[in-house]
Parts: sequence; structure tokens; C-alpha cells
Amino acid sequence: MAYNLLKGKKGIIFGALDEKSIAWKTALRCHEEGAQLVLTNAPVALRMGEINKLAEQVQAPVIGADVVNMDDLKKLFEESMKHFGGGVDFILHSIGMSLNVRKGKHYTEIDYGFNQKTLDISAMSLHRVLRTAWELDAINEWGSVVALTYIAAQRVFPDYNEMADAKALLESVARSFGYHYAIKKKVRVNTVSQSPTRTTAGSGVKGFDGFINYAEKMSPLGNATAEQCADYCVTLFSDLTRMVTMQNLFHDGGFSFTGISHAVIEQMEK
Repeated sequence: MAYNLLKGKKGIIFGALDEKSIAWKTALRCHEEGAQLVLTNAPVALRMGEINKLAEQVQAPVIGADVVNMDDLKKLFEESMKHFGGGVDFILHSIGMSLNVRKGKHYTEIDYGFNQKTLDISAMSLHRVLRTAWELDAINEWGSVVALTYIAAQRVFPDYNEMADAKALLESVARSFGYHYAIKKKVRVNTVSQSPTRTTAGSGVKGFDGFINYAEKMSPLGNATAEQCADYCVTLFSDLTRMVTMQNLFHDGGFSFTGISHAVIEQMEK
């Protein structure tokens, strides 16, 4: 059901790769709620993914941009503002990539060159996006920026590897830049800590099936789906959450505040 929560709003969605991705689901929901969109991803992801299919569904242009390239980001915002005829009202940052995970490097033996790239792509890219928008005055007053994160930023999940460090940095950037952007233009910046979700990227984490099943047993409401995360992002882009900023918002069915569940106890006692 649509409520016209984003009627008249304009936004940029980073990171839609395929139909499994949260960014893809969010783009669909934003379109249903009346928003106009621009879709973007890295050039290599544009070649690998199916973003043109999504673009047709949400009637949006696709503008490629490497998030660690400031010239690319400047071009993205300039072309988006030209397309919209003005600034943007919301941005979704759904970006994460670990070279050490891809190469099978254990956390205790990570390649530091790879690590630097992981932190730049997965975390500092948010700073780059916000800085570019700041310098171009690209986000309208009371705009909203949401970046997707995971509870491994606060707790140890051994096989999440260096991405835990990247997510911790991402959340810190959201708080720090969120302070300055709120003062400058009442733009709010938040992170959403989502349940483990069967996306193409998430499924690449070692032991993911056991991981998602454990979270399902631990969460009183069960794991939040990608579609439900999209719904939550829509509320954060809407005017209903104007006073929410600099927060890490858990969207995980209660997992983050559950010490132990009956389902897990029963499983352990078998």
C-alpha cells in the first residue's frame, strides 16, 4: 500500500545491483510513494548488474559513479540536479565491499592495502558523498541521508571480518557529518542497522546460512526482510522523521537487544 509519503521528493539511490539488493527494493518503494529518482552504481557494477531493468520500472536515469572518485561524484550530483531541476531531498548509501573477504584473508592476516580500499569504498565513500553534496549545495533543507550498516560494528561476528571495522567507521561518519549538516541546512544523516539479509553481497560472507538462521531464532520478531528495510528507509526519507538525525537505528526484529531467546536455548539443549 502506498501513502504518498515521498510525493514531490527527489532522491539518489546508490548501490542497486539486482532484485535481491536492499537498494533495489528501496528504489521501488520510493517510486511507489511518489518520489523521482536517479540510480547510480560503480561502472563495474553497472556492467554486472541489472540496473537498467530497475531504471525502467522506476522511470529513472542511471548515472555511473565511482564513489572513491570525487570527479565522478561531482558529475553525478551536477547531472542529478540538472535532471531534477534543483536539489535532492534524500540519498540512500547502500555500498559495501571487502577485498580481504573476497580474497579469503582471515581478519588476523588482512592485507592492509586491501583494507585501505575496503574502508574507502565501504565507509569513507559516505563522507565523500556528503562532502560533494555539501560543496555543491545539492541537498535541500530538511533532506535525509540514510546509510546501511550492520550490528557487527558493535559486536564481534568473526567471519564478518574487516567489514565490521568499515561499518563502525561508516556509523561514525554519519554522526560527525550529520552534526555539521544539521546545523548548516537541517539535513539529517542516519544509519540503519539491518538484519542479515539474503542479498548478493551478504550471501558472500562465510557461514551466512548458519548466521541468518541464528539471527532468526534470536530475534523476537524474526529477521527483517529487504522489503521491510525499504519501508523503513521510506519513513526516514519522509517528513515524518524530521527530528531524527545522527542515529544508528536497529531494524532487526529485536535482535540487537535480545540476550538469549527460548528458541536458541531449546536448540542448545537438544
